[in-house]
Amino acid sequence: MAKEIRTITESIGTVDAAAEPTAPSARAEEFYAQALRELAKLDLPFLLAGTYALSAYTGLARATKDLDIVCKPTDYPRVLNHFQNLGYTVAIEDERWLGKVFQDEHFFDVIFAFWHGMAPVTDQWFESAQRIKVFGMPMRVIAPTELIWSKAFVQLRHRYDGADIAHVILKQHDQIDWRRLLAYMELHWEVLLAHLLNFRWAYPSERDCVPRWLMDELVARLKIQFERPPPLVKICRGRLFSLVDYEPAVEEWGFVDAGEGCE
Repeated sequence: MAKEIRTITESIGTVDAAAEPTAPSARAEEFYAQALRELAKLDLPFLLAGTYALSAYTGLARATKDLDIVCKPTDYPRVLNHFQNLGYTVAIEDERWLGKVFQDEHFFDVIFAFWHGMAPVTDQWFESAQRIKVFGMPMRVIAPTELIWSKAFVQLRHRYDGADIAHVILKQHDQIDWRRLLAYMELHWEVLLAHLLNFRWAYPSERDCVPRWLMDELVARLKIQFERPPPLVKICRGRLFSLVDYEPAVEEWGFVDAGEGCE
C-alpha cells in the first residue's frame, strides 16, 4: 500500500487555491480540520472534493455544511472504522456509494462511488489530483475532470450543479482531460453535450474553451441518433438525476427505471 501511495503522490501537482469555503461555525471548522488530520494518519489515498475543490479551482467562496472525502471502495470501511474507534458516530447511508462520519451536528461524507454505485472511484481518479492547503495542511484535491464527472448528474428540484460545471470549464479548461471525461460519460454522452451547450450559452465569448473535436463528435452522435427509431422499452433515465422528481414516471406513467432489469 505504501508503495502505491508514493506512486500516486509523485504525479500530483500543486494548485494555488483561489478561495476557501466558509464553515458554518468555529466548531465546524475545528471538526473539519481534525477530520483531515485523522484521515492523513490512515496512510491511504483520499481526495477532497465538493465545495472545497470548486472554490480552489474557480475562486467561488461559498458556505459549506460538510466535507466531501473521496476514496476507493476498498478503503471506505477503514475510514469508517477508524473514526468509530475514535468515538465518532458513523453511518452507511447507501452501501453502493456513501458513508458518513458525525460529531454532534457536524459531519463529513465518505464517497467511494457516484450515482448510486454506477461510477466507482478508481486509481485513475488520483492520477491527476493536485494539492491545495486546507487549514494549513496540504491536501490532495479531486482533479477538474473528475470534479465535472462527479457533478454531472446533480440535477434535482432543489439543487443543480450545471453552473458549477460551467465555471470549472471556464477556469480550468486547459487542465481538463477531455478524452477521459468523454470516456467516463460514454453511455451518457447526451448529458455531457447538454452541459457543454449550457456552457456555450452562458459564456458565448469563451466557446473555444471546449475542444472543437469534442463538439463535432457529440453533434455527430446526435445526428446519427436522429435516424434511429425510438427504443421499444419505455425507459426513464431521469432517476439518475433525481429519484424523487422522476418518481411519477416509474410509479404512474409506465416507464421502467433505467437502473432496473427488463424482462
